[in-house]
Amino acid sequence: MVSGAVLLVVLCGTMSPALCCDWLRHYGHLSNSSLTLLQLMGGQLTDQDSPVPFPNKLYEQIRNTGVESQLVFIKDSLELIAALYRHDNLSSVTWDTDRTEHFLMSLDRQTEELNACVPSNRRADSRLRRYFRRLDTSTLRRTGGSAASWELLRKETRAHLEQLDLLVASILHRPPAASRRRRGAQ
Repeated sequence: MVSGAVLLVVLCGTMSPALCCDWLRHYGHLSNSSLTLLQLMGGQLTDQDSPVPFPNKLYEQIRNTGVESQLVFIKDSLELIAALYRHDNLSSVTWDTDRTEHFLMSLDRQTEELNACVPSNRRADSRLRRYFRRLDTSTLRRTGGSAASWELLRKETRAHLEQLDLLVASILHRPPAASRRRRGAQ
């Protein structure tokens, strides 16, 4: 007789990663919480443009990959966003420290949940890493962590979280056959 755990592992190995990733059903709540905390931890978002163009093309490309690649992209994006806020010098911002901490905890929880859904040996897309490195360098490092640069990062973070929401929605609303076809095309 096959144990339930072995059967679950076999089923998850043959089914779409999105189906085995129960976390995706809760993503909307956690994401909304993150976006709300991001908004409430500071004042109104800046109108200033980022010195690093938003990677719209990268998001478009990832939408045309398989579910597993999309889940890795989401996880890596959340990790890279959280890494921006773990900078040494937050002293110039007047953000609500409790809300900021809860925001980071929300990102960490989402990342932890996604770790159960994706292979641990998958590395972040190098273009995604380069984008976040350029964003960090062009804002925080060039200005010494000025309040304006932190507000710009908060604005860019919101744009990323909104795009990740759209990506998760496309995974959840994808017909199972399309999910299998895309996964096989990788």
